[in-house]
Amino acid sequence: MTAYIARRIGQAALILFGISLVTFILLYLIPADPARQIAGRSATADTVENIRNQLGLNLPFYEQYWRYITALLQGDLGRSYLQKTQVSELIASRLPASLLLMAGAIVTELVIGLTMGLVAALRRGTWVDSTLMVVSFVGVSAPQFVIGILLLYVFAVQLGWFPIGGYGTFAHLVLPSLTLGILGSGWYARMMRSSMLDVLRQDYIRTAHAKGLKDWKVLFGHAVPNAILPIIAMIGIDIGMFMSGIVVVEAVFGWPGIGQLAWQAIQRIDIPIIMGVTLVSACAIVLGNLIADLIAPLIDPRIKLR
Repeated sequence: MTAYIARRIGQAALILFGISLVTFILLYLIPADPARQIAGRSATADTVENIRNQLGLNLPFYEQYWRYITALLQGDLGRSYLQKTQVSELIASRLPASLLLMAGAIVTELVIGLTMGLVAALRRGTWVDSTLMVVSFVGVSAPQFVIGILLLYVFAVQLGWFPIGGYGTFAHLVLPSLTLGILGSGWYARMMRSSMLDVLRQDYIRTAHAKGLKDWKVLFGHAVPNAILPIIAMIGIDIGMFMSGIVVVEAVFGWPGIGQLAWQAIQRIDIPIIMGVTLVSACAIVLGNLIADLIAPLIDPRIKLR
């Protein structure tokens, strides 16, 4: 176990290094000038050049990257160009909101998706199966802002059950979590259906029925625990996806997470924040996958870590 974790950490370090390099190259090549964004449209050329010198933007690429990676190894994510605050502090202030929304969204999509997939597998070939798969397809295809605005209009404006936006209470969490849950549940529904159909054809399921076990015991005691294993890997990926990919939902609902922070930084070409959010999201993906791999053997002892 220790050797496996150490090897995965080494691999993660290489992955994060590659992500930082590629992201830094892309930001270096964009035509927009961060110094001009900071100085404003009315600033003189001398003012812009002074800002560029202060930030080191006039240095060659390899020098800029070396300075960044050296500071990063010391735990310094840099300072925001516009907010004049440490990136680590900005991310730390937004992280609790993103983690809360991520947890709510994952729980929601698991409840909806696994239920749909399970029912579709048990009713394979019927109109129930077809209807649920169509619904799952619509869910994964619908734009985030459409689902979010529709839920806001129905449940916040028309019915008044939930607040229109904001952060701080459980009521504020429901609609954004439901938005992300609907969008992600389709993938889980299709995966769960496919996995369940494969498990239900296995010999041990027929043996369990032959022993006289009740259908619900066979289903929840043998079939579901085995069918759910592929879902664990998807949850690990979702952790990183939600950390960085919920910009639209956070904007629609006024949710103060790191997705909204990243969107504001992209609009202002605030490179340190963009780099910081990218690396934090990459760390979340790597960590989520590692946790998923470690949990899988606990569910099924036949799975060995290698």
